[in-house]
Amino acid sequence: MTASLSPFPSPFSSSAVPGEPPAEAVAPLIRGVAVLTALTEAGGTLSASALERRTGLARSTVDRITATLARMGYVRQDGRDAVLTPRVMELGNAYLAALRLPALLDAHADALADELDESVSLAVADRDGIRFIHQATRRRAMSVSFRIGDLLPAERTAPGPLFAAEWTETEWAHWRARRAADPTDAGFPAVPPRSPGGADDADVGVVADGFDDFDDFDDFDGFEARAERARREGWALDDQLIEPGLVAVSVPVRDPGTGRVACVANVVSHTSRHTAADLRDTLLPRLRTAVAAMERDLREARPAEPGPPPAGLAVWTTASKHELGRDFVESLARGLTVLTAFGEGRSALTLTDVAKATGLARATARRALITYEYLGLVRAADRAFTLTPRVLSLGYPPLSRTTLARLATPHLRALADRLQEPTALAVLVPGTDPAEIQYVAVAAASRVLTVDITVGTRLPASRTALGRALLELDGPHGHALADEELESGLRSIAVPVRDRAGRPVAALNVAAHAARRSLEELVTDVLPELRTTAGRIQDDLRTASRFSGVPLS
Repeated sequence: MTASLSPFPSPFSSSAVPGEPPAEAVAPLIRGVAVLTALTEAGGTLSASALERRTGLARSTVDRITATLARMGYVRQDGRDAVLTPRVMELGNAYLAALRLPALLDAHADALADELDESVSLAVADRDGIRFIHQATRRRAMSVSFRIGDLLPAERTAPGPLFAAEWTETEWAHWRARRAADPTDAGFPAVPPRSPGGADDADVGVVADGFDDFDDFDDFDGFEARAERARREGWALDDQLIEPGLVAVSVPVRDPGTGRVACVANVVSHTSRHTAADLRDTLLPRLRTAVAAMERDLREARPAEPGPPPAGLAVWTTASKHELGRDFVESLARGLTVLTAFGEGRSALTLTDVAKATGLARATARRALITYEYLGLVRAADRAFTLTPRVLSLGYPPLSRTTLARLATPHLRALADRLQEPTALAVLVPGTDPAEIQYVAVAAASRVLTVDITVGTRLPASRTALGRALLELDGPHGHALADEELESGLRSIAVPVRDRAGRPVAALNVAAHAARRSLEELVTDVLPELRTTAGRIQDDLRTASRFSGVPLS
């Protein structure tokens, strides 16, 4: 096998893939990636007709692809809409786990954000753009809205010049071509579009990074000058290049083996709190101290122990094909499983490694890798393959800012529909004595006589099944009951929802009128359904929280 399986070089540009796909590429996999990308750029939800328009695919093709993605748990159907689910984040998690940088450095970024009371991010290079791999965001009325996986043009950011300082002439040529072909940054949906040469460009500049004159980012020479200055000084500023009011300062985190930039640590604020000059004078020294600690941890990190690869995926896709027939696109499902072969301790895999990890035939794995190389999702070198940051474009950004309440709500609705009883999710209110719970998600039942408790309601924990399950007051039963304690006629059964560490962070309940359900019926009929739903919520929570924080509400 040669270093590159594809006769076409992987495109450097952040815009659409140019040229015809190689003959061995898997067409359904290309179409499936297009659907996932369209859903991601739309914020996670699109109707079938909107997917038709955005991807250019036939309606029948869109329906088959979304049915396959739904079978894999990557999307769910909500009426006419296809909606991304937290499980699709396992694709991006495979890249982040293989990269290791978030696991090694995120504690330093979080601590710096707490110290400075400003948003701190880690970014990697994605061709001529930058892509975020970690965000420690301050929760305030005026805050930064970037998410893990968002792609930004290098020239409109503080990390960009630091990466560009290492570009080759070929890479600079690709950047110039992209700027000429996409003057409004339409290929970067995470940033506001710009009007080339318009008045809005003339209102902001990069005067605080040491240049005395206005550095218009539409000027090719201006960004090259910023990159050269970043190379000499080892830091860079963004003075309102993304949009007015937004400022940032960045310092590179270097790979201890090569000395090249592994990622960039970035502190972001807005001009009502700091000017760009303030960031340079007051926050840059503290950022450099944090980066020094990050580089120390990279030097001292032990090699990662390989985790278990996915198991039985090839068998599962075959069974799904037999069950669903033509509506299940097996080549798409098998192709997506290839991405999950990568992970912690499995950052670079040979073709044999991929085939062994997934259970796929070598020929099937090879064609998937050819397709991913063409799409820029995989890089090939020295007979081994690695994932690129572009994998994060497959569903990650809109879900990286989800909450427990948001990811639980579809599961609550499904449970309420199955049982025809209201369900709810609650969390403990911090600092209350005696302890209180607060409802963060509810799903009503279509009954005349039903429980009517709204999101935000607070109740004593000891008098509710939800509170008892959270506090685990009823011993090791794994569930809690409340029999007409809060209100006459109201019975409830609840189970805890646990995080990745096994700690109860929320509780899920089903409530019913005493005339409809006895206590015994709640345990025998309702409890199994309740546990199944809690397990699904926990699976989503553990996937979504692996590399991004998931607030409770």
